[in-house]
Amino acid sequence: MKMVRLTEKSRKDITAQLLKRSPDSYEGYEERVREILQNVRQNRDKAVFEYTKKFDQVDLDSQTIRVSREEIQEAYNAVDPELLGVIRRSYANIRSYHEKQRRTSWFDSTPEGTLLGQKVTPLGTVGVYVPGGSAALCSSVLMNIVPAKVAGVERIVMATPPAKDGRVPATSLVAACEAGADEIYKVGGAQAIAALAYGTESIPKVDKIVGPGNIYVALAKKAVYGTVGIDSIAGPSEILVLADESANAHYVAADLLSQAEHDQMASAILITTSEDLAKKVQDEIEGYLKSLSRAEIIRKSLEQYGFILLADTMEDAIETANQIASEHLEIVTQNPFEVMMKIKNAGAIFIGEHSSEPLGDYFAGPNHVLPTNGTAKFFSPLSVDDFVKKSSIIYYSRNALRKAKDDIIAFADAETLTAHANSIRVRFENEAE
Repeated sequence: MKMVRLTEKSRKDITAQLLKRSPDSYEGYEERVREILQNVRQNRDKAVFEYTKKFDQVDLDSQTIRVSREEIQEAYNAVDPELLGVIRRSYANIRSYHEKQRRTSWFDSTPEGTLLGQKVTPLGTVGVYVPGGSAALCSSVLMNIVPAKVAGVERIVMATPPAKDGRVPATSLVAACEAGADEIYKVGGAQAIAALAYGTESIPKVDKIVGPGNIYVALAKKAVYGTVGIDSIAGPSEILVLADESANAHYVAADLLSQAEHDQMASAILITTSEDLAKKVQDEIEGYLKSLSRAEIIRKSLEQYGFILLADTMEDAIETANQIASEHLEIVTQNPFEVMMKIKNAGAIFIGEHSSEPLGDYFAGPNHVLPTNGTAKFFSPLSVDDFVKKSSIIYYSRNALRKAKDDIIAFADAETLTAHANSIRVRFENEAE
């Protein structure tokens, strides 16, 4: 990891370096993604089957693209009972947390004859994308489906790429079944996003697509936004650890590497006021890399996007953390709750040396689908709110409208929208002035 003294210039340089990982910087892939989307929109199942053959080396048809009951039962038979117990305990924690996010409709009436309110309605059909690749992320299955289920979504459709044997990993299927998915399809990449957005003969069109994915998935979600809703456009994973001299270097190094192992584009940053801690963390990282299975990926990640920033004061460290707005932020200081109150921008905040990032990834309950690439300044973690929509409710009696009509007409006239004014005026045209 590169050790850098924190200055205004180094802060700007590092922020610019991190933003290179944003999906907004993937212009070279956009044309290919557009081609895939257009092909699936026009040719539907045929295009999906062709892309699955090309990219996943799997032959599918209308009878095999959807995961069958038999495949789900085989998955349950294949998953170790102890791991099934872990999945169920994690599910219980995730559900309990998200149940506290439920919103209810509200209505407020007055004696004057008005009723105003907000009606909260679950989305009808949601598409959940779960990445494939080198790691079967059954935790992502739970994190995407559970809040949709808690929100009351009627139909939850999961898409995930098949392995070369044509199957979805058993742990992913079991997690999906436990969480409440209604349908599961063996399709990944931009073609999966297109199928969910436009619909095919086999895959239903959905109202919204959620879930992280690779560059092609991120750009496809960005392109179909407006045809369907999306949660956000996820970039590579990232962690920022905010620490002082009281932090345990052995723990800090382990936590930084827990995100660097995701992929070569992942970012791991330590901001500390202690040069002694910084040097110890560097040494600990080298020690860990001798035994970790994904050491090569970690090294490349740290070479490109790994930084140790030395701050003169904790105030400078906090200001930089807020500017970077990391997906995951760990606070390991003498007064972590005091520091936490000064953090404005972070996807998830982990407080104290025993609240390491994987706790949030797998088990604690808060969602691990989080804003990346500085978007924590304006985006939030995936939640129940992502799976409902709100309608404004307005009712006025004739008497209530009579009291307001002159103001409404004046407003409409001021905007030269005479039809607006007329819509109010005609209701009282037979009344004496």
